Amino acid sequence: MNIRNQYVLAIDQGTTSSRAILFNHQGTIITLAQKPFQQYFPKPGWVEHDPNEIWYTQSSVIKEAMAKADVTDSHIACIGIANQRETTIIWDRETGFPVYNAIVWQDRRTADYCEELKSQGWAERIQQKTGLVIDAYFSATKIKWILDNVKGIRERAERGELCFGTVDTWLVWKLTRGAQFITDVTNASRTMLFNIHTLRWDQELLDLFTIPASMLPRVKGCSEVYCETSSPIFKKGIPVSGMAGDQQAALFGQLCVEDGMLKTTYGTGCFMILNTGKEPVLSQNNLLTTIAWKLGDQTTYALEGSVFVGGAVVQWLRDGIGLIPNASITEQMAKSVSDNGGVYFVPALTGLGAPYWDQYARGAIIGITRGTTAAHLTRAALEGICYQVYDVLMAMENDIHAKPKEIRVDGGAIANNFLMQFQSDICRCPVVRPNVLETTALGAAYLAGLAIGYWKDIDELKEQWSMDKVFTPCMQEAESIRLLTDWHKAVGRSRDWAE
Repeated sequence: MNIRNQYVLAIDQGTTSSRAILFNHQGTIITLAQKPFQQYFPKPGWVEHDPNEIWYTQSSVIKEAMAKADVTDSHIACIGIANQRETTIIWDRETGFPVYNAIVWQDRRTADYCEELKSQGWAERIQQKTGLVIDAYFSATKIKWILDNVKGIRERAERGELCFGTVDTWLVWKLTRGAQFITDVTNASRTMLFNIHTLRWDQELLDLFTIPASMLPRVKGCSEVYCETSSPIFKKGIPVSGMAGDQQAALFGQLCVEDGMLKTTYGTGCFMILNTGKEPVLSQNNLLTTIAWKLGDQTTYALEGSVFVGGAVVQWLRDGIGLIPNASITEQMAKSVSDNGGVYFVPALTGLGAPYWDQYARGAIIGITRGTTAAHLTRAALEGICYQVYDVLMAMENDIHAKPKEIRVDGGAIANNFLMQFQSDICRCPVVRPNVLETTALGAAYLAGLAIGYWKDIDELKEQWSMDKVFTPCMQEAESIRLLTDWHKAVGRSRDWAE
């Protein structure tokens, strides 16, 4: 079979669901399967997943996607992986059994330890090496917590019996029955243990966090043939040839391959990434310097601003307090009122990310009156997503001393036209929605396909990118300034709340 008549299987393992998507050579979705999995909240601020359930749901949707398309292994040219980042899994090297639940990127249990590190003067050193700020968001403090708090685990780790991996590493381990223990540079760059200049695990940081080097996977590029599958899911070995953290995969899927191009993903959180080219730019405005991807010998860097709670605030309105029956109704509800009625919702449900990095901020709804309705609260929640993205964009502009010409967007929430229009109004910038909304999975597919010659080069990929709609600012600038002034007052009320 001609390779270009085959499909690329993209694994998109997210925070709330596992998905598998088959793409054809035109970058068109052939079939998609998705399965949610359980979120565990053992204590306030703690968020966990069951690693085995992650694998079970992921393997299940792979089989479902193939069955829907009526394809066999011989129809799949290669596999690309995109994954929720920073989420931390430790398992037994021999048995493959996890020693503890996965500690999710949203988890805040190590916030106090992070404050200790800051007080000891580690912030500048860690930023210089890793590009990151000290925060519970990243993997290092989560690994240390498991080693320090699960009985007998540190001793086993020091004997070389345990493996640490982010979700990409766990999936490759399972796909190869433990034969491959690897990660890629993008996921490694989110651990707070990886030097983004030398592209190696940093011994000084391993010593700081008391993490044995034997626990760490080998670090690879983002587009190369790593291995072939040996999982029972497939009857024959299929090359696994692309891997990137979900936000970097989305940046690539949006084909933001030139300096100064940026995208924002609206998922559980919101993540804005700006391609800064061959040199890392250390932020002066509380953004993260990260690796965008590594193709061959060339590493591309990026600036990133992470909003912890984006689409998750809509999930909370639905599941947490039962205010709405489903997410799709939020656009209609927001448009049913002429404005927010003076209500501002700061969705700091797991603290505030960039540019505030306030681990002790908590969610706040300000400005409620007797006239406040469910529609006002819903609109305020959507606006709160956009305000957070605006704050990240302003930090980014200050770092690069330039204004991006457009914001490319992706993620499930971008189907909401109210959200996209308000984002454009607040940022005073065009917001561009592509035809293919599944850009995270598409980026993983592109990286995998390039490695085996399924696609010739990036120029061939650029021909595939197409636009669905452009949202341009239509709000008076004075009104956007007024709204932002009140938003920043509301943020001030939410900050440094938790003890």
